Amino acid sequence: MTKIDEINRKILRELSRDGRLPNIELADRVGLSPSACLRRVQELERAGVIKGYRAVLDPMAMGQGFAAYVTVGLNDHTKAAQDAFERAMDLYDEVRECHNITGTVEYLLRVETEDLASYKLFHTEKLGTLPQVHQIVTHVVMGSPKDERA
Repeated sequence: MTKIDEINRKILRELSRDGRLPNIELADRVGLSPSACLRRVQELERAGVIKGYRAVLDPMAMGQGFAAYVTVGLNDHTKAAQDAFERAMDLYDEVRECHNITGTVEYLLRVETEDLASYKLFHTEKLGTLPQVHQIVTHVVMGSPKDERA
């Protein structure tokens, strides 16, 4: 297991903000030589602390300006029902995140569509037709003053 000291925290913070940051600039920001910084980044990658690098997409530019968090309750609390639901979520491009959660419902989804009409179509023609689904509650995102997802 890799030790996450203050320097590694700085490296992770900088890379989480900009995964394309050149090593020389990263080294300067965290106060290391470029070779020492590269060794640390490579060790964080090998240890699985850094799982990968992604592009941050602009949903509006992609025509996906509508976002909602959707809680889903299942009518059957078996592993088979959960597996079937999760397989269905993998098929839906509108579902950007799917989390199995605790509480009064089983799942929290982040859904992105073009607009309210296309969300309604997803809700009624896809999500609402699944045999495992008992309850759907939609929370429309009106704004995101802080969003650090990458």
